[in-house]
Parts: sequence; structure tokens; C-alpha cells
Amino acid sequence: MADRVVLAYSGGLDTSVAISWIGRETGKEVVAVAIDLGQGGEDMEDIRQRALDCGAVESVVVDARDEFAEQYCLPTVQANALYMDRYPLVSAISRPLIVKHLVAAAKTFGGTTVAHGCTGKGNDQVRFEVGIGALGPDLEVIAPVRDYAWTREKAIAFAEENAIPINVSKKSPFSIDQNVWGRAVETGFLEDLWNAPTKDVYSYTEDPTVNFLAPDELVLAFEAGVPVSIDGRKLSVLQVIQELNTRAGAQGVGRLDMVEDRLVGIKSREIYEAPGAMTLITAHQELENVTVERELARYKRQVEQRWGELVYDGLWFSPLKDALDVFLAKTQERVTGEIRLVLHGGNVVVNGRRSTESLYDFNLATYDEGDSFDQSMAKGFVTLHGLSSKMAAKRDLGL
Repeated sequence: MADRVVLAYSGGLDTSVAISWIGRETGKEVVAVAIDLGQGGEDMEDIRQRALDCGAVESVVVDARDEFAEQYCLPTVQANALYMDRYPLVSAISRPLIVKHLVAAAKTFGGTTVAHGCTGKGNDQVRFEVGIGALGPDLEVIAPVRDYAWTREKAIAFAEENAIPINVSKKSPFSIDQNVWGRAVETGFLEDLWNAPTKDVYSYTEDPTVNFLAPDELVLAFEAGVPVSIDGRKLSVLQVIQELNTRAGAQGVGRLDMVEDRLVGIKSREIYEAPGAMTLITAHQELENVTVERELARYKRQVEQRWGELVYDGLWFSPLKDALDVFLAKTQERVTGEIRLVLHGGNVVVNGRRSTESLYDFNLATYDEGDSFDQSMAKGFVTLHGLSSKMAAKRDLGL
């Protein structure tokens, strides 16, 4: 088997041109690997055939939708992971899965090198290459767009000069990455922080005012931290995400406009749409409020932030991430129950909770008749709780 390069293939201009370019520069055959993560758009068979038409010796499409939902989106829900307290890691969690299949394809097809289409300014180059280093440390990596300063104009010229069969007539002003977990949009006029997003930026969500007079109420059920049904209908994790994308998206839920701290040290303006992701995380957080003990919940919030930073920074396959996964799995054992919520005007509002694992005791919480809380214990508790602060204050005041 000839020495080969395995290319992460999207079907777009850059990776299509890269097939021919890599072949000429390296003298190696190119195997194109496209991953279906529920991104929609073009038929995946058309993408597979395009890679062959552009010169790939092998073209593979992997249907990883359920794998993505269950092994990447679900841990993100269970970690309530929001980078900078806002971003549900739409692109970040897809990269390790793509890496996993690239490395597997390299073993299957005799690849010694992996190629990706990332630039040198973004986070994805790190996610791809650190991931490849963890799963296939013997593999080399090349990044034509970054390493050879490709521009769209150069790619178009190369395609025309070499009769590469790809339509480059339609030019989007944006750079877009999307999957079933959400959609990320950047560049173009969005690079001016004062410019508001226009209607054409959005695809997964309606304007929040469109269905404002028709709020959508639903009941989302979890078993041990896993979403299992909507309104009593049993669904897979993928189906839950897909349905919430549709229903929450119709209410304008999950729109984010943020200036983000990239790993490479620059700030970038990003527009995200993640209706299903934000609905799931909101519901899961609320169920944890009911079922997770106070000290565990407090510590888990610290772990959630660190977990999200590790994933954002491309360290999905790292010892610390592996260890935190074990902790997070333990915290989910009692996260079972139902959350009722309303999707309306771009917001997710929880208005009902119930669980067989609930730590909420009505008789302890009530202020009405039947109160079982012994208030006489509180005076001594308050005195002891504040004793050390009181002693320090007396010292500092010379009392």
C-alpha cells in the first residue's frame, strides 16, 4: 500500500483544493475522510464523490451522529460545560471525534500523515494536532492553509489552473462551522464589534419575536444524567437534541453573540446558535439543583469550569480530562427526574421539577403548618458559624 495522507474533508473549497495540492507537494496519495455530525446541508454521498472527483484515492463518510450525541454532547451536558459561562463548546467537542476517525482511517488505509484545513489563528489547529498526538503519536501532520498562507483567492486560482471540479461562484461573507450541537459563525462584517448580526447570520433559530405569542412548554426527563424522553416519548440522545433544536430554535433560544478568548491569545467575535444544547444544559442544571448534595454541587461547579477549559483548549484526550470524567460520572448517579420548562422569546424558563431522587423536603422547607425544621437549633449554629470572624474582628478593633 502506498504512503498516504489522510485528510479531514469538509467538501468545501479549501479541503477540495488540498487533495490535489497535497498530492503534488508530497507525492503521496490522499484519503478523504468526511464525518457526519448532523450538520445538515449537502448530501454526504455528494461530498464523498466530490473528494474522488478532486483526486482522492479513497473517500470515506462516517455516520457519527449517535456517537457524537452520546459520547461528546452528553458529557458536555453532564458537565454543564459553558466556556466563559456562555459557549456550549459547539466546535470544540466535535474535533476530538473527528480526530478519532482520522487516526482510525490512517491505520486502515496506510496513512502516515494527517492533514487538516485549519488556519494559524484559530483553536482548531490545536484541537486537531494535540488530539492526533495523543491517539496517533507516530503520525505526521500538515496544515496547508496555515503552513502555506493560503487565501481564498489562492485556492480559487489553484482550482482553476488545475481544473479541480468545485463550484466557487457562491461566496459567503462568513466562516461557518455547524453540527447537531450547534452552529458557529464568524468573520466578515462581524469582525467589527459594533456591527449587529443581520438576519442572514442565523440558520438554526428564528427571531425570538416570530413565535412570541405561541410559547412552547415541554417536559424533559433524565435518568442518571441522561436525557431519555420529551413529553413522555422515549428518545435517543440524538433525537432529544434534534427535537430541541427544532422546538427551541423556533422560539429563538440559544443565540449567543460574544467576544471570546481564544487559546492562541487573541480575542474573536463569535455568533453561536445552540438551541438544543442550551435547553438541555438549563434543564440538567436545574435537575442537579434538586438531586445533588450541596457540597458535591459546589465542588462540581469548579470541575465544570476546568472541564470546559480543557475541552476548549484541545485537551479532550488528556490525563486530567480523563480523571475529571470519572468524577463527573459519579455525580450523575442520582440525577433522575423530570423538568418542565417553557421555551419563549429566546429564553428557557424552568417552571416545574420532580424527582424520586429529590433532596428537597417540603416539611423542612415550608413556613406553614407542618414545618418540621427545629428553629431552636439555628441560634447556636449561627453563633458557631460566625465565631472565627467575630474573634478576628474583636482583635482587629482592639476589643
